[in-house]
Amino acid sequence: MTQTTPSSSRPQPQGEPSDGLFDLEGLREAALEEALRAPIEQWMTFLHPDQIALVRRNWTGPARISGPAGTGKTVVGLHRAAHLAQRTTGRLLYVTFANNLPRVQATFLRTMSPAVADRVDFRSLHSWAQEFLHDSGVPVRLHGEKAQTAFSLAWKHVGRNSRLTEIDPAPGYWKEEIDHVIKGRGLTSFEEYATVPRRRRRASLRRPHRQAVWALYEAYEALRVERGVHDFNDVLSLALAEALCDTARHRFAAVIVDEVQDLTLIGVRLLHALVGDAPNGLLLVGDGQQAVYPGGFRLSDAGIDIRGDRGQVLRTNYRNSKEILDTALGVVAEDSFEDIDGLRTPGRRDVDLTYHDGNVIRVSKPTPAEHDQALLEALRDLPPGARADTAVLCPSKRAIGHYQRLLERAGISVCLLEHYDGRPVDAVKLGSYRRAKGLEFKRVYLPEHAAALANGSRPPHAEASETELERNELARSQLFVAMTRARDLLWLGSVNR
Repeated sequence: MTQTTPSSSRPQPQGEPSDGLFDLEGLREAALEEALRAPIEQWMTFLHPDQIALVRRNWTGPARISGPAGTGKTVVGLHRAAHLAQRTTGRLLYVTFANNLPRVQATFLRTMSPAVADRVDFRSLHSWAQEFLHDSGVPVRLHGEKAQTAFSLAWKHVGRNSRLTEIDPAPGYWKEEIDHVIKGRGLTSFEEYATVPRRRRRASLRRPHRQAVWALYEAYEALRVERGVHDFNDVLSLALAEALCDTARHRFAAVIVDEVQDLTLIGVRLLHALVGDAPNGLLLVGDGQQAVYPGGFRLSDAGIDIRGDRGQVLRTNYRNSKEILDTALGVVAEDSFEDIDGLRTPGRRDVDLTYHDGNVIRVSKPTPAEHDQALLEALRDLPPGARADTAVLCPSKRAIGHYQRLLERAGISVCLLEHYDGRPVDAVKLGSYRRAKGLEFKRVYLPEHAAALANGSRPPHAEASETELERNELARSQLFVAMTRARDLLWLGSVNR
């Protein structure tokens, strides 16, 4: 297949004059059909001709590309990186939150534009920030386990018998509050926290509850410092302080941020500091409906102003058929969300569809063993070579371990998403809903998908708490992301207990 890159020869975009020698619409359809037949890795770099102008656009400052799942945001971001690398002399930074996606995107760019691939750094945000601090001579002692131990002790001494248990007795909810609201926003005083909007957090916290959260935060910080370790939020805060002190020495020609909705406010401020408001400097790509982590922010909170046509919303889905998309939207239809531009958006959005051949298969079995056997049979029935374009996605590490053992015992080769680098491999991809972000597959299998929704554990007719409703909404968002990874087939397994 001929790769579609910003610099290659293509048919003219629709609406532009033709010299009459070519059937432009026919060329478009032929290119699309060829991409659909190719391995999924080539499909994931296919740029629809209608999006060429967006890749080449001249932005006068920070810009954002948003839109529902399947509208080609990541593909546009990848081709934008190639386009800028061909037209600038400096280095480019392409950042995402997940640590597996940069490897895949780097492979894609080397295939698309090998001449400029070495000038684009594909990194997860935290790995880049650690390297940046190391190069700047700033000591970092990141130790997730010791930081978690510090929080557990803080909860035992300060949180477990506090007013916080009136709202949610689970310490994990309050660890998320510290990570995403307090440290994730860079708050340094209680008075800041007392009035800050807790975006994407449903539980209402009165002042006494916020005082209890702050006491837990201070206890955690004291224990963390006593142990001489940093957590992941500290890495970003240290990097932001260093970038603000000396931005010129570490300036990039451009920074492209994929899945921006999954970053914290501090993370976005850090990336903005690297390029400021320079023309074509900062491009933010993402969709608030696909947020898979708690908490949130607005671009205005980060001092980023997107004016006029620097905010582009994509509305054409190139990936999912109507049946697959309707099934996925049915999960989040009632969940309106606030995007990072501050706009409240309904869960079911209008999307123009270009693909119509995908379908959904639902399989319900009375026992887990019969369910797993049905999954194995479905995978065994795939034609030769089809497993390379197939993924089994799970909501948890425990489920991933279970299905890895199940498939390997059945003689089905497995490639974990955390090891996948974007090169074709004749094995079923296996990973979590979160690690599948930014990726696509011809066939997606979701075993026991309904079990991923937290409200399944609540007794019938019992009233859900605000924190439980929040967890359920986040679980639905994660399931929606997993469903929309499917292009041709979505297999939904469940156990009818």
